[in-house]
Amino acid sequence: MRRPLHPRAPHRRGFTLVELLVAISILAIVAVLGWRGLDGIVRARSTLAEQMETTRGMQLAFAQLQSDCEHIVEPGTINQRPRLLTGSDRITMVREVFTENQPARLQVVSYRILDGTLVRRESNLTRDLAQLDALWQAASTDADTGGGVALQGGLTGMQVLVWQNGGWRQAVTTSNANAALVQQSTGTTQSLDPTGMQVALVQQGQEVPLSKFFLLGEP
Repeated sequence: MRRPLHPRAPHRRGFTLVELLVAISILAIVAVLGWRGLDGIVRARSTLAEQMETTRGMQLAFAQLQSDCEHIVEPGTINQRPRLLTGSDRITMVREVFTENQPARLQVVSYRILDGTLVRRESNLTRDLAQLDALWQAASTDADTGGGVALQGGLTGMQVLVWQNGGWRQAVTTSNANAALVQQSTGTTQSLDPTGMQVALVQQGQEVPLSKFFLLGEP
């Protein structure tokens, strides 16, 4: 007796080499595109984080400067001594410091751009005008190199203008004596002591500086 013949199994067709190469190529292209997109997102996020950190540092520096400007000493308090000096990449001022249960004392505060960093220095407190003269001399001539606090790095410069005699001006040193009165064409007089200041910090890699206006003294 013959054994029944088993039916032949149907032939199963696999992938050809060309089809595998095409599939691998497509997967490689998708992977590259996905990696580039992810890399772009990571870079954009990193740049945004750096910009936010820079902006935060700028805001903190401006907040400190605003506090100093609000407490700048009144001209009559220091008997014709200078209270404000501005110039290229520098600000020096005399401010009043109020402490609970103590009389107001004076302090010299300076801002400088040193090696791309905005540095703030403050002197010891004093009520003696002769000592104030020495502190002012040390701060204005950069003789005082200690006690600085770095406020913001990555700067290429600082631009300072003051509102004086009805317009914005650059370098200025003010006191009771040299900023007292000038005669105008109308016959009236106007104080040259500035009432406002504009400070622009130039960040490395940024074309437009970040600037802010400050009132000198309490409004």
